[in-house]
Amino acid sequence: MCSSSQSYTSGQPPSRIMRVLSLACLLIALSGIPAAVVPQNDKKRNDRPIIGILAQELKYPEPKRNSYIAASYVKTLEAAGARVVPVMVNRTEEEYRHLFNSINGILLPGGAANLMTSGYAKAAHIFYKFALEANSQGDYFPVWGTCLGFEQLLVITSGETLLCRTNTSGVSLPLEFTQDAAESKLFKDFPPEVMTALATENITVNFHKWSISMENFTKSEELRNFYKILSTNTDGNIEFISTMEAYDYPIYGVQWHPEKNAFEWSQTYYPHTPSAIKTTFYMADFFVNEAKKNLHSFASEEEALKHLIQNHNPDFSGGDGSSFLQKYYFE
Repeated sequence: MCSSSQSYTSGQPPSRIMRVLSLACLLIALSGIPAAVVPQNDKKRNDRPIIGILAQELKYPEPKRNSYIAASYVKTLEAAGARVVPVMVNRTEEEYRHLFNSINGILLPGGAANLMTSGYAKAAHIFYKFALEANSQGDYFPVWGTCLGFEQLLVITSGETLLCRTNTSGVSLPLEFTQDAAESKLFKDFPPEVMTALATENITVNFHKWSISMENFTKSEELRNFYKILSTNTDGNIEFISTMEAYDYPIYGVQWHPEKNAFEWSQTYYPHTPSAIKTTFYMADFFVNEAKKNLHSFASEEEALKHLIQNHNPDFSGGDGSSFLQKYYFE
């Protein structure tokens, strides 16, 4: 039941106000959201999250173009209600610490970079270390890895490269969920129809040459103890991990690409069905809501504005053979 103690100006007819309130109550009832929740703002929830996306070096750098972030990752997070700042490569640990204390989560995107020696790898190691320290002290800080980022998390956690070659460089697949998926942090609140689509339709884009096989994963005590397997897939010969989450930390990894369903178009096997698009946004919504649990902030809104991705202009890259429609380039 809706009620309100707020007074209204004489210019608002009471009958109209009651009709509006009645409609609001009806919509709330239909949505299944408790009416008491709607007007409240949880002081422990940050409704202005800013998420960092890690850049990576270009294979062939040009003047003023040494690293990049694909715009599809930015769009995905923004569509779920977050702002984005680029995390540049080859910065000092002190600079990364300042940024870590200012943002509410970090996304390690897909692409191509050396998982041991690149600027991408070095920055990922530092933010991973910061995240473990913070979360261990009750400072909730989520980390997400997609494809290359997923592989990077595995390398950091295990301390070695356990990846193997798979025939997965261009295919969309359904997920093969494990028993842990239904009660996982990541999937437990997904609508049943989205879970069914993920399990039965070819809507998860695989664009990778390396994977962590089930065999190699289970051989690693570090990986077994740290990550819960939520889904697997196979290339016909090798069963590999496709979705995971940490047991004790808000750290998540997907070998597949949720962002491509809604925002990339270069390949015909990128799915754009209604269920594929819903998958993009439910995955993004989950991670952005994780970031809302973090209360880090920049010293001021003015400082935040200076760091936002909007200080850079994305370039159209779909016409030069890139698998990304747009990229942000950085010096």
